[in-house]
Amino acid sequence: MIFTTAAVLGATLGTASGILTLCGLSLICRSCKKGKLESGDDADPEKAKPSVLHSSEQFSVEKSTEPIQPRTLLKFPKIYKPKPSVTSSEVISYPDHASEKGGEPSPEGPSTEPDAGNQATDSSDTFTILRQDSKDETPCARDLTNGITTSSSILHPKLHFSLTYYTDQNELHITVIEAEHLCVGSGCEGYVAGVLSFAAGQREAQTSSRRLTSHTRWEEGLVFSLPGGYEVEGEVALSLHSCDRFSQNTNLGVMRFKLVDVGMMSNADCWVDLQPPKQQDIQSAGELLLSISYLPAANRLGVVVMKARGLQSDKLKDSIDLSVKLALKHQTTKLKKKQTRRVKHKMNPVWNEMMMLEVPRELLSKSSLDLEVLNQAGPGEQESLGRCQLGLQASNTGLQHWQQMLDNPRKQIAMWHPLYD
Repeated sequence: MIFTTAAVLGATLGTASGILTLCGLSLICRSCKKGKLESGDDADPEKAKPSVLHSSEQFSVEKSTEPIQPRTLLKFPKIYKPKPSVTSSEVISYPDHASEKGGEPSPEGPSTEPDAGNQATDSSDTFTILRQDSKDETPCARDLTNGITTSSSILHPKLHFSLTYYTDQNELHITVIEAEHLCVGSGCEGYVAGVLSFAAGQREAQTSSRRLTSHTRWEEGLVFSLPGGYEVEGEVALSLHSCDRFSQNTNLGVMRFKLVDVGMMSNADCWVDLQPPKQQDIQSAGELLLSISYLPAANRLGVVVMKARGLQSDKLKDSIDLSVKLALKHQTTKLKKKQTRRVKHKMNPVWNEMMMLEVPRELLSKSSLDLEVLNQAGPGEQESLGRCQLGLQASNTGLQHWQQMLDNPRKQIAMWHPLYD
């Protein structure tokens, strides 16, 4: 009995000591493993494996009551400026322009300015009028603002003369000295004509013809006889005329003074601006409505042939087949020709066609437009009904329309033009 009790007690104590031993060994192993892990984390923190114990250290979240402003990703767009366009020599051949620049023009660059006002409407006869340095040294192309010739920068021809009245001979002597600021084509000749008008009638005299340049000298005298003296009612008109190789006489300007002013003007040098001549009282053959504009950035001249009215009916008896022919001229040389479509069976035809022409802005003052209304009378037979001209060398509405175009670039300006045979 005692032996049995001792055996049971020994077995129980052995089991308890074994369990305690195992627990102690387990705790020792865990502590050793934990120490190795901590030493490894200290040596290479990047290779440390994530653990739940380090979650508070890995994620740090701060609460804030301020609203979050989104960051914009938009940027201000770049602004591309238009490149300057160069007129192509294939479109228009300007021999004078090429020689002045000392070389041939470069190929045409892309046009960056839209062609404003490409469509002309027939509902109204007028448009609402919503203009860098010139290298041309001629007086007509001097630039005073931004490289575009304006009507205020156009220099009219000036005449230099002197006059003397001889009382013993009752004669008025006018000495024509020189003229300047002349804008004419090459090969033109010119002269100064004087007309004395008074109660007894008219007397005329003129100088000899000289080759016209921007500055031309005559130093010639005009003699007028005044039997009753100069203190009578009358006037003297001095006009400058040019004549080209086709014998076409053009009045470049005129000035007038009264005979009673001779005493004040005697023995004095006079410089006067010649004014455009008055419109002659000639019955027109009809009217043509045109709209023109100039685009400086693209060097383009836009011409809208809109409509015509009042055409002479006696020339339209057999057939009515009307068109308009346009010619661009540089001084006296024709450079480009265009023609509208034909309109049949209408006495007041409407075309509304735009024609674009390449014209460098420095040559714009020397260029002009000639327009002619034609009737197709038969196969290969065209009859002219009337002509009109636009440019600084033109007169009346042709000159006025061109000046308004120069003063208002990129604007469509419409005007009626009378047609003459």
